[in-house]
Amino acid sequence: MDLKPETPATGILIKNNWGDTKMYKVTCECGQEDHDHEVFVETDETGITVTTYTTGKTNYWSRTRWHHIWTLLTQGYIKYESSLIMNRQQAMNYASILQDAVKDVEQFRNSK
Repeated sequence: MDLKPETPATGILIKNNWGDTKMYKVTCECGQEDHDHEVFVETDETGITVTTYTTGKTNYWSRTRWHHIWTLLTQGYIKYESSLIMNRQQAMNYASILQDAVKDVEQFRNSK
């Protein structure tokens, strides 16, 4: 089955558009909001960047709080894992949205 990107794109919500920056929320197929990602496509005088943000959680239940505190004090960070599950259609939409957003912010930058 040959899929094409959708408009509007399933699983991807545009949250803001400032011309030189577009912000999207990409939802996880599992439905848990803490797995969702926010994606910023931005342009400035140095070029175009794509930044992905997610809220991570450590597995506090696997160890004691003291272990986590000690790890944070001695290493400066605590490891965690985050995943984003996309079905085939959402992955196609995600790729298309990124391409379109990069073109849009680049056009905005060049029009100044």
